[in-house]
Amino acid sequence: MPVPHSLDGFDVMGAVERMLGQPVLWWQAVGLFVEHYADWESVWLACIGDDAEERKRVHAIRSAAVNVGAVRLSETAGILEDLLLERLAGGSKLVPEGLRQRLGDEFRQSWLAAANARKESGLGPGGSA
Repeated sequence: MPVPHSLDGFDVMGAVERMLGQPVLWWQAVGLFVEHYADWESVWLACIGDDAEERKRVHAIRSAAVNVGAVRLSETAGILEDLLLERLAGGSKLVPEGLRQRLGDEFRQSWLAAANARKESGLGPGGSA
């Protein structure tokens, strides 16, 4: 099954290359991303204030974003994760105003782009590659 050559915020071809050049693996990763992370934002927002728990949530979305090639999402999550790690190590780094908003925006954009690509491919919710 062919993959989209262009998907806003994604490096699809790079992700497919990391998956041994097998588009079916990318589609499977996209399916997991869409299904497993549908409620990520609400869970993440609920844990803000607990740096350790927030770091786990941000790390999870960062990793998932890297898998599917959601470059902007993984970069923004990486910035926040690094700041949270510094805070957990005893640093007093403040999270810049707007960083969490940007992460939420990037997440929603990436999740919707992935969900729409999956739907347009005919895989849709519950489909398999």
